[in-house]
Amino acid sequence: MKNIFYFAAFLIVLSSCKDAGQSKTETVVNTQKDTTTTLKVNEVISFKGQQVTGVSVANDGRVFVNFPRWREGVKNSVVEVNKNKKEVSFPNAEWNSWKIGDEVVEDKFVGVQSVVAFEDKLYVLDTRSQLFQNVLDAPRVFVFNLADNTLSKVYKLSEGSYHPDSYINDLRVDKKKNKIYFTDSGHAGLVILDMNSEVSKRVLDNHKSTSAEASYLTFGDKKWERAINSDGIALDTNNDTLYYHALTGYSLYAIPTSAFDLENETQIENQVKFIAKTAAPDGMILDASGNLYYADLEHNKIQYRQADGSISTLVEGDKVKWADTFSIYNNELYFTNSRINEISGDISEMEFTLNKVTLPTK
Repeated sequence: MKNIFYFAAFLIVLSSCKDAGQSKTETVVNTQKDTTTTLKVNEVISFKGQQVTGVSVANDGRVFVNFPRWREGVKNSVVEVNKNKKEVSFPNAEWNSWKIGDEVVEDKFVGVQSVVAFEDKLYVLDTRSQLFQNVLDAPRVFVFNLADNTLSKVYKLSEGSYHPDSYINDLRVDKKKNKIYFTDSGHAGLVILDMNSEVSKRVLDNHKSTSAEASYLTFGDKKWERAINSDGIALDTNNDTLYYHALTGYSLYAIPTSAFDLENETQIENQVKFIAKTAAPDGMILDASGNLYYADLEHNKIQYRQADGSISTLVEGDKVKWADTFSIYNNELYFTNSRINEISGDISEMEFTLNKVTLPTK
């Protein structure tokens, strides 16, 4: 969608979006065999009136979640769920104390969209956007040492690598190339940050592969009318490949990470590969075996695509309500239910959950 302000309306009322240019029936055709595995979903914690999106589990089992500032009343941007299943402000209450209308400062979260625990650090992605309005200053990543919960680094996106209406959505850390890869769901594109130079660049801006290809999703007999761009992202470090997907779309794309070393945009675009037709997802994650997990938002499912191209349903049903973000720890898949399609106003009585399911052994 061209303007992030229209995107904001999904929290309040349905709005009309530009036609994606192809019929929904044509888009969702999938010839892959879908097999279903019945597994038990366990609730880790529930958040009343606080819409959770991101989750990440560190190597030592510490669990972190985040709450974007899509409305007033966000109590915390980032919390750790401790062993007693209690919420603890991370890294402390002061970092989470910013409110809409406050002055934007360097050491407080504004609008956190995702958290990623990588090795011994937690990467906190701050869109610097409130209520899906234009960014208040440069989107950035706060990096915290998990040994003592102290801030170790701040990466600010370079001018020109984001737009005023950008909504930087998710990230993956590439240790081999010392880069961070981001999706932008507000203004279609990817952002590549070099952690050595701390300079970021934008690629595939408004490219077909990063743009929404549908103007709505269908939930039962209701249309959720939005056009949301590049959102889900997953990094295959064994094959040096980055996967990504528009939220309102049914096409999975990939690009070799070596392409980001190229300076010519046309050369980068030529490296993009269409991988498969899938369900419309939100977040994505790869496991150690190369299985790509993602939600089928429209049918309350979590599916996974194996390396041979086969697609299976992991879980489905009422415990899967817009499975937003995934993390894998100790052979368990953690996922948040953000229930985005259900919201039309006040959320104070709604429950948003963090769940987990044990993955099948191969």
